[in-house]
Amino acid sequence: MSYDPTGHLLLTPVDQEAPHRVHRLRQLGIGERPDPVFDEFADRLAEVTGAPYTMVNFIDENRQFFAGLHTPGGVRSGADLDAAAGGAGGVSRYMDRDHGYCPHVVVRRKALVLEDVCDYPRFAGNPVVDEIGIRSYLGAPLIDRTGVALGTICVVDTEPRPWGRAGLETIKAMAAELVEQIHRREDGLI
Repeated sequence: MSYDPTGHLLLTPVDQEAPHRVHRLRQLGIGERPDPVFDEFADRLAEVTGAPYTMVNFIDENRQFFAGLHTPGGVRSGADLDAAAGGAGGVSRYMDRDHGYCPHVVVRRKALVLEDVCDYPRFAGNPVVDEIGIRSYLGAPLIDRTGVALGTICVVDTEPRPWGRAGLETIKAMAAELVEQIHRREDGLI
């Protein structure tokens, strides 16, 4: 756990790998703009998990970027995202690095299952709980062939969800599938 100089627990973990990750994302040409391939993957992830919100998320030093995004009704940009989230605000392709749970997944390099975020004091105070209404989270890291955790795939819901072991295995398998797709893309095979 990380603490600030006053001894308070920091909710967002320190990410020493961020500069290397940004370099690798630029090398791959991903993580700075929406990508229809990643949007299609997010759509498929929503279909497989039944989650209303799914993302392919790349993280730099300061923010998260959802290069792939699925929302209720298929809305992907602008004010329509706020409307899809019930006017809650704060939903877009970008999110501050200290919002949400993906930064924890990237630093830990392990999948994270939060069936009800309110059951975990460390996660219940995250701004996405109040600003967007997130109540459950399931995410897995995207670790490429060079060993860099590029980002995550994740699914969230505004209601608690019993993801269980099946959800964990699904998110890990789909993360591995997307990493292979990124490798094929890098190799010029797709």
